[in-house]
Amino acid sequence: MQRFVEVADGVSLWVETWGPENAPAILLIMGANASGLAWPDELMALLSKRHRVIRYDHRDTGASTWAFDTKPYPITRLAEDAVAVLDALGISRAHVVGMSLGGLLVQLLLLDHPRRLLSATVFGIPALGGTPAPADGTAPVPIDEGLLEFWSHMFEPRDLEAELDWRVENWRRLHGRVLPFDAEEYRALERRIIRHAGRHDNPGAHARASTTGLERGAELAHVTVPTLVIATPEDPINPAPNARHLAANLPHSTLVTLEGMGHALPRVLVPSLAAALLGHLEAVERGVGG
Repeated sequence: MQRFVEVADGVSLWVETWGPENAPAILLIMGANASGLAWPDELMALLSKRHRVIRYDHRDTGASTWAFDTKPYPITRLAEDAVAVLDALGISRAHVVGMSLGGLLVQLLLLDHPRRLLSATVFGIPALGGTPAPADGTAPVPIDEGLLEFWSHMFEPRDLEAELDWRVENWRRLHGRVLPFDAEEYRALERRIIRHAGRHDNPGAHARASTTGLERGAELAHVTVPTLVIATPEDPINPAPNARHLAANLPHSTLVTLEGMGHALPRVLVPSLAAALLGHLEAVERGVGG
């Protein structure tokens, strides 16, 4: 089922739900500048067998309202949008799963809305700023410099085919070097997202949004919501050491590693990701999680 949810005056988000409405809810929160369609249909199908699964487009992505230039907002506002989606669907508590920026938003939800969360899962993101340094003295691993240089061309105007080429190359760099990269899989995904959005210009608003209010890592030590932290060893943005650091700062967390996983969701990894998620969710629902 698809619908639009108004989260602010003149700002509506595209929302899609799968599965039985009376089942425990899972809210999937995608990364920066990414449509909710980046959550694979195959994952939605596996999760929705016994859960109500929700994916949605952030502001300035996909079919949601694009209005950053006239209605700017800080990144923290996107966390409140996630709560607004739950409110609109009449969901009092949900499992929340965040990838990349979505994982950062989940951390904010853990701090500001813990009573709305049955559990949390995060991957592809470091801890919020201000967390204590790792016990071994190592610093968080920075983003690959080559990737940063590639992203510096994000806002350059491109026609449809050039934009598709740019997006596929971006996925290639995010995918990692262990699993075979299927360029056609990602090209088909991006063609679908462009049709869904009705435009092909790059959705880069989140790269321009203020990051004020994200230096709250010290508060993670007080989180009691059971949280699964997934390490993604092939991730050029947030490799496994960052996941270990985040898990060390969440006292009720479990750390697992998905071998071969980068900063992407290729079909080949969907069964492993679904198994990790469902194992965590079902443990929590049985009352033994965290």
